[in-house]
Amino acid sequence: MSDAIFTPTQPTFMQRALRKPGFVAGLLIIGFSIMLAVFPGVFAPYDPNAIDYLALRQPPSWAHPFGTDLLGRDSLSRVIWAYQVNMQMAVFGTVFALVTGVIIGALVGYYRGIADLIFGRIVDAVITFPFLVLVIAVVAVLGPGLVNMYIAISVVYWVYYARLMRGEVIAQMGNDYAAAGIVMGYSDRRIIFRHLLPNAITPVIVYWMTDMALVILLGSSLGYLGLGAQPPQSEWGVLIAEGRNFISTAWWLSLMPGIAIVVTGLGFSLLGDGLADLLRPRG
Repeated sequence: MSDAIFTPTQPTFMQRALRKPGFVAGLLIIGFSIMLAVFPGVFAPYDPNAIDYLALRQPPSWAHPFGTDLLGRDSLSRVIWAYQVNMQMAVFGTVFALVTGVIIGALVGYYRGIADLIFGRIVDAVITFPFLVLVIAVVAVLGPGLVNMYIAISVVYWVYYARLMRGEVIAQMGNDYAAAGIVMGYSDRRIIFRHLLPNAITPVIVYWMTDMALVILLGSSLGYLGLGAQPPQSEWGVLIAEGRNFISTAWWLSLMPGIAIVVTGLGFSLLGDGLADLLRPRG
């Protein structure tokens, strides 16, 4: 009786993901952050805007683990409610730039020619200036506020996604399946959106994950400068700005939202790095 030949099974995506501590840690951090953003009232012990003049600038205690602010409001509750705003920044501050950049980058990478030349000049004009300076300039023209901040980020940042997508589409155009689609008479729309784009989108998605951390930091910076979220709205940059003049006497006012920014940004970075490893072609 001949011996059976067993072919080792390849581990699934989830099995490989669970073997990467960084990816798991990032997934847990972002998963918990999403829970706080969606259900802040469940986790916050107090009303974030409830004023208590008998508890002004109290240090961390059992009653107020993150202390209280200048008006006696519970800092933990305000940090938790800020998750709703800052996670919203991570999504709305990137999704419009992502969609616009992916579409334009795919079209430019496919057609090349004069479209590629014009796009190259736009890229040169945008990357000449620091990203933060351009966003601040646009917000200054439109006025402070979250919606105007989203518009400013989208107006500037789609170029970076388009540049990455363009390069990936050009690389995919060298594969046999792209040439076969052209020979078989497929329409440009079908080749771009059903064949090229799905095969070129992976690096863009990975970049999007890590970019969310940068947008949270950018949104907090604008909030600190008074150009993003506006008081009394709970937002990490606004909370840090409220405590900047009391850093020596009420350190918790700026430290606690700062820690939230670092931890959430770390979660997105770990998630993005983990996705890059998981989606990288294996030999």
